Amino acid sequence: QGQLVESGGSLVQPGGSLKLSCKASGFSLTYWALTWFRHAPGKEREGVSCINGADNATYYIDSVKGRFTMSRDKSQNSVYLEMNNLVLEDTAMYHCGTVRLGYCGTQWLTGTTSSRGEGTQVTVLS
Repeated sequence: QGQLVESGGSLVQPGGSLKLSCKASGFSLTYWALTWFRHAPGKEREGVSCINGADNATYYIDSVKGRFTMSRDKSQNSVYLEMNNLVLEDTAMYHCGTVRLGYCGTQWLTGTTSSRGEGTQVTVLS
Protein backbone atom coordinates (compact mmCIF):
# COMPACT_ATOMS: atom_id res chain seq x y z
CA GLN A 1 0.00 0.00 0.00
CA GLY A 2 1.49 3.32 -1.05
CA GLN A 3 1.83 6.15 1.40
CA LEU A 4 2.69 9.85 1.27
CA VAL A 5 4.15 11.57 4.32
CA GLU A 6 4.58 15.33 4.53
CA SER A 7 6.96 17.22 6.81
CA GLY A 8 8.48 20.64 7.28
CA GLY A 9 5.54 22.68 8.45
CA SER A 10 6.08 25.15 11.27
CA LEU A 11 5.17 28.49 12.80
CA VAL A 12 6.88 31.39 11.02
CA GLN A 13 6.65 35.15 10.89
CA PRO A 14 5.46 37.00 7.79
CA GLY A 15 8.28 37.23 5.29
CA GLY A 16 9.76 33.96 6.49
CA SER A 17 10.52 30.80 4.53
CA LEU A 18 9.80 27.11 4.83
CA LYS A 19 10.52 24.03 2.74
CA LEU A 20 7.93 21.26 2.82
CA SER A 21 8.83 17.69 1.94
CA CYS A 22 6.64 14.82 0.81
CA LYS A 23 8.13 11.36 0.71
CA ALA A 24 6.45 8.41 -0.92
CA SER A 25 6.79 4.81 0.18
CA GLY A 26 5.42 1.67 -1.40
CA PHE A 27 5.30 3.11 -4.89
CA SER A 28 7.35 5.28 -7.24
CA LEU A 29 6.44 8.93 -7.81
CA THR A 30 8.45 9.07 -11.03
CA TYR A 31 5.65 9.26 -13.62
CA TRP A 32 2.97 10.81 -11.45
CA ALA A 33 1.70 14.35 -11.71
CA LEU A 34 1.86 15.55 -8.12
CA THR A 35 0.29 18.44 -6.31
CA TRP A 36 0.51 20.42 -3.11
CA PHE A 37 -2.83 21.67 -1.89
CA ARG A 38 -3.90 23.47 1.28
CA HIS A 39 -6.92 23.70 3.48
CA ALA A 40 -7.51 26.41 6.03
CA PRO A 41 -10.39 26.48 8.54
CA GLY A 42 -13.44 28.13 7.03
CA LYS A 43 -11.98 28.16 3.54
CA GLU A 44 -12.27 25.94 0.50
CA ARG A 45 -9.52 23.46 -0.20
CA GLU A 46 -7.30 24.83 -2.97
CA GLY A 47 -4.49 23.52 -5.08
CA VAL A 48 -1.27 25.46 -4.68
CA SER A 49 1.05 23.88 -7.23
CA CYS A 50 1.43 20.91 -9.52
CA ILE A 51 4.33 19.20 -11.27
CA ASN A 52 3.91 17.06 -14.36
CA GLY A 53 5.13 13.49 -14.30
CA ALA A 54 5.89 13.60 -18.01
CA ASP A 55 8.20 16.61 -18.20
CA ASN A 56 8.42 18.12 -14.69
CA ALA A 57 6.75 21.33 -15.81
CA THR A 58 5.33 23.18 -12.81
CA TYR A 59 2.18 25.21 -12.31
CA TYR A 60 1.13 27.58 -9.53
CA ILE A 61 -1.89 29.53 -8.47
CA ASP A 62 -1.51 33.29 -8.88
CA SER A 63 -1.28 34.04 -5.16
CA VAL A 64 1.94 32.02 -4.77
CA LYS A 65 3.66 32.64 -8.09
CA GLY A 66 7.14 34.03 -7.57
CA ARG A 67 7.10 32.95 -3.92
CA PHE A 68 6.67 29.15 -4.01
CA THR A 69 8.73 26.60 -5.93
CA MET A 70 7.76 22.96 -6.36
CA SER A 71 10.38 20.36 -7.25
CA ARG A 72 10.87 16.63 -7.48
CA ASP A 73 13.80 14.40 -6.52
CA LYS A 74 13.43 11.00 -8.09
CA SER A 75 16.36 9.57 -6.16
CA GLN A 76 14.58 10.41 -2.90
CA ASN A 77 11.13 9.51 -4.23
CA SER A 78 10.04 12.88 -2.91
CA VAL A 79 8.57 16.21 -3.87
CA TYR A 80 9.16 19.53 -2.20
CA LEU A 81 7.54 22.92 -1.84
CA GLU A 82 9.87 25.79 -1.09
CA MET A 83 7.90 28.73 0.26
CA ASN A 84 9.38 32.22 0.53
CA ASN A 85 8.02 35.56 1.63
CA LEU A 86 5.18 33.88 3.49
CA VAL A 87 2.07 35.91 4.27
CA LEU A 88 -0.72 35.44 6.82
CA GLU A 89 -3.01 34.06 4.12
CA ASP A 90 -0.64 31.11 3.58
CA THR A 91 -1.64 29.66 6.94
CA ALA A 92 -3.18 26.24 6.31
CA MET A 93 -2.68 22.49 6.47
CA TYR A 94 -0.60 21.56 3.44
CA HIS A 95 -0.97 18.17 1.77
CA CYS A 96 0.79 16.51 -1.11
CA GLY A 97 -1.11 14.22 -3.41
CA THR A 98 -1.01 12.25 -6.61
CA VAL A 99 -3.11 13.68 -9.43
CA ARG A 100 -2.69 11.17 -12.25
CA LEU A 101 -0.01 9.65 -14.44
CA GLY A 102 1.58 12.10 -16.84
CA TYR A 103 0.17 15.60 -16.81
CA CYS A 104 -1.46 17.81 -14.19
CA GLY A 105 -4.53 18.84 -16.15
CA THR A 106 -6.82 21.13 -14.18
CA GLN A 107 -8.25 18.96 -11.40
CA TRP A 108 -5.36 19.84 -9.10
CA LEU A 109 -6.68 23.40 -8.79
CA THR A 110 -9.46 22.17 -6.50
CA GLY A 111 -7.16 19.92 -4.51
CA THR A 112 -8.59 16.82 -6.15
CA THR A 113 -6.20 13.91 -5.77
CA SER A 114 -6.17 10.15 -6.18
CA SER A 115 -4.19 9.78 -2.96
CA ARG A 116 -2.82 12.18 -0.40
CA GLY A 117 -0.87 12.44 2.82
CA GLU A 118 -2.08 13.53 6.24
CA GLY A 119 -0.57 16.98 5.86
CA THR A 120 1.77 19.34 7.65
CA GLN A 121 0.66 22.58 9.34
CA VAL A 122 2.02 25.93 8.20
CA THR A 123 1.16 28.87 10.44
CA VAL A 124 2.21 32.40 9.56
CA LEU A 125 1.86 34.64 12.58
CA SER A 126 3.28 38.03 13.44
